[in-house]
Amino acid sequence: MIRVLVLVTCICFALPTVADSLDANEQRMVEWIDAHSEDAIALLEETVNISSGTMNHAGVRRVGDVMRRELEGLGFEVEWVELPPEMDRAGHIFGRKLTGSGKKFVMIGHLDTVFEADDEFQGFVRDGDAATGPGVDDMKGGNAVIIYALKALQAIGALDDIPVVVAYTGEEEKTGRPLDVSRRELIDAGKWADYGLGFEGAVRFDDSDWGTVARRSSSGWILTVEGRQAHSSGIFRENVGAGAIFEASRILNAFYDEVRGEEHLTFNAGTIQGGTSVDYDPSQNRGKTFGKTNVVPNIAIVHGGIRTISQDQLERAQAAMRAVVARNLPHTTATIEFREGYPPMFPSEGNRGVLRVLSEVNEALGRGPMLELDPSRRGAADVSFVSPYTDAIAGLGPLGRGGHTPNERIDLTSMPLAIKRAAILMYRLSGTSEND
Repeated sequence: MIRVLVLVTCICFALPTVADSLDANEQRMVEWIDAHSEDAIALLEETVNISSGTMNHAGVRRVGDVMRRELEGLGFEVEWVELPPEMDRAGHIFGRKLTGSGKKFVMIGHLDTVFEADDEFQGFVRDGDAATGPGVDDMKGGNAVIIYALKALQAIGALDDIPVVVAYTGEEEKTGRPLDVSRRELIDAGKWADYGLGFEGAVRFDDSDWGTVARRSSSGWILTVEGRQAHSSGIFRENVGAGAIFEASRILNAFYDEVRGEEHLTFNAGTIQGGTSVDYDPSQNRGKTFGKTNVVPNIAIVHGGIRTISQDQLERAQAAMRAVVARNLPHTTATIEFREGYPPMFPSEGNRGVLRVLSEVNEALGRGPMLELDPSRRGAADVSFVSPYTDAIAGLGPLGRGGHTPNERIDLTSMPLAIKRAAILMYRLSGTSEND
């Protein structure tokens, strides 16, 4: 069993001191947001009504065009970032306003959804204070929050003093590879920024609001096992051995017994195929297998994923898995390949400092303190690419549920709340507020 990770934190006083109440400018933003909340919902509806599954490049670009319109209206310089043709992805929208003497921000959203053009789940449907539709929660609601937080800052004249990069990636749901190409501009923005803000949906349970200061990594692994094909009557004999499926089973069981157990570390075997021949299409996550019960199988392939809280934890887990794979049953061989993926967002004290400010904003808005969310409750996201370089927080979007399902839903009353939290947070962190 590999050792339990212990997170060591320290006290940090680098962030500005904030008051528990709203200053005059913050109150003006609250009033402006309340007056324009339906406009924000209209923007959400407009983008949700554009089908933009990751591989629907035209749809992703159409959503990007809407964001371009909004950002240019705010005075941003907007660039469509093209990706190499072999990556088969639409690209990204980046908006930049680099002037101002305040702290620098990168605000992160994404244009795509998991619902492709042929999916039955299409269109924005409002039902009172709620709405359904592809991407309302993940994450077209958060995209609209970004725009209206910036508009609120502009309404009080504060945006002029705040340098901002807005990054809307086009393929967050099915990331293009290699990641150092598909996320180059985002990483550069993280190196430039003082703060990174991710606008996936907010989290609320147990009558409390929760802030995201950490997210686990998400990457893949492929286990390939080979055995000696023979008539099954000879299995386990010295000249035949155990076969590929028994060896794959041994390895997976050893992962469970020997690697499992470290806090924040999880790994999953998602698909397994074994027999005398396998044919797997990773783009479709499906395949075909042929084999017979009277034939010792010569091939087994397992596709899995792994999540960790830090790069160090990932490397330790990979080393432990490799050690298991190397202990082969008779007449079998096995290899494991680790695929790149989303890096972890480590719960740094800088991130926790941003949460403290956000918590005070939340209290000033009458919501009570915002607590630190267990990273196991969230998946990976683009904010992790900037978090190694800047203080970051995620979960700044509206409240929703059912993401990645036909039941995806948003609480529309949470839209103005999310906009207020984001705008006031940026105002306080920027170094330009009356609370500094």
